[in-house]
Amino acid sequence: MKIKPRKSGVNFELEPSERPGRIAGHGARWGLLFALALLTYLLFPVPGGTASYEVGEIAADEVIAPFEFPVYKSAADLQLEQDEWARTVYPVYEFREEVLDSVRQSANDLFAALDSAVSPRELVDVARVFGIRERDLTPEETDYLLAAGRLPALRRSVNLMIDQHLLRGVPGVAFLMEEASPVILEVGRSGRRNISRDSVYDFERFMQAMDAVSPDPNSDVANQLFRAILQRLFRPTLVANQAETDSLRAEARSSVNPVDHIVRLNERIVDANEAVTEEIQARLLALRQAQIGSGSTEADLLGTLGKILTNALVLALYWVLLMLYLPSTYASLRQMGVVSLLFGLVIVGAAAIVRFLPGAAPELIPVPFAAMLMTVLFGGRLAMVSAMVLAVLLGPQSAYSSNALFIALVGGVAAALSVRTIRRRNQLLVSVAVVSAAFLLVGLTIGLQVESDLMDVLSEAGLTGALGGVNALICAALVTITLPLFESMAGITTELTHLELSDPARPLLRRLATEVPGTYAHSLALANMCEAACNAIGANGLLARVGCYYHDIGKLKKPQFFVENQSPGVNPHDKLKPEISASMIRNHVKEGVALAKEHRLPDEITAFIAEHHGTMVISYFLDRALSKNGEAEVEPGDYRYPGPKPRSVETAVAMLADGVEAALRVLEDQSTDNVRDAIDHLVRKRIEAGQLDDAPLTMAQLTRVREEFLRVFEGTHHNRIDYPKGTGGLSAEWDATKDA
Repeated sequence: MKIKPRKSGVNFELEPSERPGRIAGHGARWGLLFALALLTYLLFPVPGGTASYEVGEIAADEVIAPFEFPVYKSAADLQLEQDEWARTVYPVYEFREEVLDSVRQSANDLFAALDSAVSPRELVDVARVFGIRERDLTPEETDYLLAAGRLPALRRSVNLMIDQHLLRGVPGVAFLMEEASPVILEVGRSGRRNISRDSVYDFERFMQAMDAVSPDPNSDVANQLFRAILQRLFRPTLVANQAETDSLRAEARSSVNPVDHIVRLNERIVDANEAVTEEIQARLLALRQAQIGSGSTEADLLGTLGKILTNALVLALYWVLLMLYLPSTYASLRQMGVVSLLFGLVIVGAAAIVRFLPGAAPELIPVPFAAMLMTVLFGGRLAMVSAMVLAVLLGPQSAYSSNALFIALVGGVAAALSVRTIRRRNQLLVSVAVVSAAFLLVGLTIGLQVESDLMDVLSEAGLTGALGGVNALICAALVTITLPLFESMAGITTELTHLELSDPARPLLRRLATEVPGTYAHSLALANMCEAACNAIGANGLLARVGCYYHDIGKLKKPQFFVENQSPGVNPHDKLKPEISASMIRNHVKEGVALAKEHRLPDEITAFIAEHHGTMVISYFLDRALSKNGEAEVEPGDYRYPGPKPRSVETAVAMLADGVEAALRVLEDQSTDNVRDAIDHLVRKRIEAGQLDDAPLTMAQLTRVREEFLRVFEGTHHNRIDYPKGTGGLSAEWDATKDA
């Protein structure tokens, strides 16, 4: 079912014209509207919700709690309380019996090795193996160890320190440097128990206890040797269990109740004309969150219907605008579907921000995403109105403050204004800068209204600008990623796609350049002429250039039958009947359209292939047929291009430029006046043939087009001076045979 667009006004008639068809056609489009209205209600069941105020503002109305709801602690307060509870968890230490066994074994190995030494040198070597440096073992100490009866006494003292003191659980030296806490939690062989930090038998006490078990209390040499051996053998038997400590602290954090207090049913939250405090603001915000999370404050069916209709009425204004002023867009169900999809994505994005980012500002509502994409796809005017409608639809429903509509409106309109056509990737970065500046200005405006201190005003502006800049950057990235998808869905070709199609490395253009270089050169010259003319009259010059690149791709099938690709003196048409030759020439249009479909060229590019000759007569072969067979035996339709006639400004200019570019090549007199007369003649012939009847070209535009054709031709076919033969140059009279 397709709506037949008119050039102006609104068309309510559908094809087929029966009443059921009309109802179905409009019903599908308005069904999209009601789907959006319902989606908005489902995601934002409380359109206005509870009013939000800044601290210090005066409440306009009294607010009574419609149901019981919790007020949650702020993120900062909750974090502070969780930290306090985490600090009440004491570090966990556990006794490692395997460490004690390892120390015992090391002591036995050390004394066994010392016992086998019979000389000072051997004692030094043994001590070095066990970590006692030679400089720490004096000659007096080696003599002491070699003396009879000294080594067993030293061994008994060391074992006594291990079995009586290290067995109690001794932490490392780092324990002395830890932050003091009242108690620690110890895991020992007797199970978990809390003990005082002061009662822990630390390394310092362990070393002090050696005086009581010294092998020779009256010998400084013995005491120094005893201390050196203990220091080398010592390993902490009471070890911090960081994983267990972290787990207990995490449990303590999670045990903190995030609810600050409960607001009871019918409890007054704020009175009319009362100044809003931080506590009142928190309660209002909690009520709004509870309303959004609960689905609705009312179970009344009529109230629900009213909210949906409110959303539908806002969208209906937009739909009527499309019907009245953009009937071609309204007529295309594909394009209406894309518009609806963009609206739906923004609605879902706004709802996600409200639900998953509590307290997020309305600067994050993705209205700029829809505005940027719609500018590229449908134009700036429609994008601007779209941004306004989305702001009016979402501002009162998704924002946390009364400034939401204003913020979303300015951000969306700025996005629509900042994007015209995208031909380079950095253009979207410019758009991001413009939108960020708009949000910054919005923040400054709001700050001046609600803040009394200059620094607070600047802080408000900076925060709004930063959030808006993040929004704009994300939206621009999404536009870059999704633009090809939306182009395909809407059946619209943007200038980025035109630029991609103009790449000489594209398969069809590469084939033109290598297989039919004459046609390729003609296409390039035609593109220059056509682009200049279209730009001069306000048409799409880039589209014209790209269309001209592809207009003759049908000649790839049989290139030898076209004069620009023929070698001098070789013309296959000399051996063919006129009607066969005309068929060969005429078929390049159909074959070009087939190639365009095969390579999935956009419809507006394919139009150049089908329309660049219109329904013109192939006069050269028609004249040959008439002179050979007579008028009675010639069917004129066999010598006419299949058409259709040009139906756009760009294809009409391409038709005129195609005839001019080819015909001017045969002029011997290429003076300005003669070329101008030739251009006027060629254009007039096509007008008289009715080839421009379907093209929206005015006489003033045709005059400007002819002027541009002349200007480009003269610029391309300019004169050059003769260069002296002595410099290796050529003159007009140069002859290769004489030069040799």
